[in-house]
Amino acid sequence: PPNSGLWTTGLCGCTEDCPSCWCAWCCPCVLVGRMANILDQGMTSVFTGAAIFCIVQWFTGCGCLYSCLYRAKLRHKYGLPEEPCNDICTDCWCNCCSIAQAYRELRNRNINPALG
Repeated sequence: PPNSGLWTTGLCGCTEDCPSCWCAWCCPCVLVGRMANILDQGMTSVFTGAAIFCIVQWFTGCGCLYSCLYRAKLRHKYGLPEEPCNDICTDCWCNCCSIAQAYRELRNRNINPALG
């Protein structure tokens, strides 16, 4: 696995994994649900994580705040820097790219997020 402390892909590295990029763009709840399942060590099901993201997004338009929680968990778990800016800004301004980057990070660390 890659060393802690460095992201393995950039925020705009969507060309490195086009399927996850398209999924993050068209149906981000799926990737957020998978990340929630993995980062919560099975305590949150994929469906529950996806549903919470959808509900928060639908009623408040701020699903980015929910996905931001998992970006922060991922960063803390692997000692990753808060870049290109803090987690809230990254998720609120570049939500699809942020979700796709976090998903790629799990994959690049030999965790199969698709199994989430």
